[in-house]
Amino acid sequence: MVDFVLEYKCKVSLCIVRLDLKVGDFGRYQCFQFILHILAALTAGMHMLSLVTVAAVPDHRCALEGIDSMNYTEPWNSSLVRNAIPLNEHGKLESCYMYGVNKTLKECQSWVYDTKYYTSSRGIEWDFVCSRRWMGAAGQTAYMFGVVIGSVVLGRLCDKLGRKTIFVWSGILQLVLGVAVAFTTEYYTFIVVRFLYGIFGSGSYIAGFVLTMELVGPTRRTICGVTFQIMFAIGIMLLAAWGYLLDNRFYLQILYALHAVILLPHWIIMDESPRWLWAQGRARESVAIIEKALKVNKTNETVDTPSLVSQCKVTCAKYTDEHSAGTIDLFKTPNMLMKTLIISGCWFANAVVYYGLSLNTGKLNGNPYFIMFLMGVVELPSYVIIMYYLDRVGHRALISAMLLLGGISCLVVVTLPHGSTSATGVVMVGKLFISGSYSIIYKYSAELFPTVVRSSGVGLGSMCASVSGALTPLISLLDTLNPKIPTVIFGFLALLSGFSTFFLPETIGRNLPQSIEDGEKFGVGDTCFTNCSGKAMSNSSLDLPETMVPLDAEKKQ
Repeated sequence: MVDFVLEYKCKVSLCIVRLDLKVGDFGRYQCFQFILHILAALTAGMHMLSLVTVAAVPDHRCALEGIDSMNYTEPWNSSLVRNAIPLNEHGKLESCYMYGVNKTLKECQSWVYDTKYYTSSRGIEWDFVCSRRWMGAAGQTAYMFGVVIGSVVLGRLCDKLGRKTIFVWSGILQLVLGVAVAFTTEYYTFIVVRFLYGIFGSGSYIAGFVLTMELVGPTRRTICGVTFQIMFAIGIMLLAAWGYLLDNRFYLQILYALHAVILLPHWIIMDESPRWLWAQGRARESVAIIEKALKVNKTNETVDTPSLVSQCKVTCAKYTDEHSAGTIDLFKTPNMLMKTLIISGCWFANAVVYYGLSLNTGKLNGNPYFIMFLMGVVELPSYVIIMYYLDRVGHRALISAMLLLGGISCLVVVTLPHGSTSATGVVMVGKLFISGSYSIIYKYSAELFPTVVRSSGVGLGSMCASVSGALTPLISLLDTLNPKIPTVIFGFLALLSGFSTFFLPETIGRNLPQSIEDGEKFGVGDTCFTNCSGKAMSNSSLDLPETMVPLDAEKKQ
């Protein structure tokens, strides 16, 4: 059990209000709330990658007039097809060209599709192929740009309106817009709805993650943060499983959307963050939740509510000054600026590689559903590695190593034969490493930023990831120039980002910064070049306050 102290640092003097609550780092109450939070990660994984199955583009070739018809498709290996369509450099039928007069090449006007794995998808209905490939890429880009807007706006609203409010409303709108996407029959309307869908697709995830980081104790933050990523991976696995079982893009999209229903009861059974309530001066509500936690955790501690409410009014003077702190404050001071730029670059590189590998599963040889399922499964070992080593090695060393290894894997892939088993294997290895670094960055970001801008900071990072996620489908279109270009770009971005993390401070074993001033002082002089061990450089670096910190840490001051 841990004795907690509620501590605020005023601009003029240090004011400490003690709240001796033996709630523990992770009791029954925190466990139940945490389970509610992580359900948002499951739905986020499904919504974000739903186009991989709903808008899949199977192998295709030109439709041959007089040979193919609405009710009949000539076998691809027949002599009629072989004589009418040339082979590409990989020995397969050209997807976009056929022979014209005197064996001259001409572009296809219509296509037939290999229905071995897909018989219904947006890609088949709207022909997301050849000169129309941009239409499929635009669908994913629209969603990710929606996530960009959601990361900024919803991250800020989490700090203003509360984590719970944003969590539940995002769940409701995920459901409504997810169903609306299935009913859309016109392409540009589809793009608009996908954009709106993206705004709220990850809103519950962001709010849920911040709720968890503010509720559980320091000793459980790592495993809780990684569990969010595990649930995201399970969402990907469910995405593939449902796609395999239900080969109808309309009902499949509705099924994906209906998973948001599991977030709706949270309005009744999930609690707001007591830290956020206290920061807003709503001490009575905050203490009521703490009392509930004590009861559920079966402790004998009591709370002097009137005394705490009066103390909150006094100590919230400081918080009133910084109450309006937002994203812009991350760029106002040198140390905060450097950390913000580096961690934002890490988000960008992680996302571009992660989604680059995930969205291009259809280009790998084999059953696309099985490969997609493996893409989710392969993430699990990396999370086990993270949970075991993170508190031993530290955030900085582990995230940089995994980014560097993920980048190297991408560069190795381009040297291997196209579509080979070895290339698929290295892609899986690269996905393992990049998933590991992605699982660290949420928690690492949350610990680098002070409480008053924590949601805004995580939202900014998520926005950078969303921007790169939006650009990933467009980067993938560069394979028309050379199939190796997208993978080389992914690799170099991961390497650059991995090296830049050497300049970030370690956060393991450190109390979280509370104010903007704390955030500026946090980790000054602590880089991989001055301290690679991941341990705190001095006792003074340990004593930055957070909203609730252990009493024994405060006694060292």
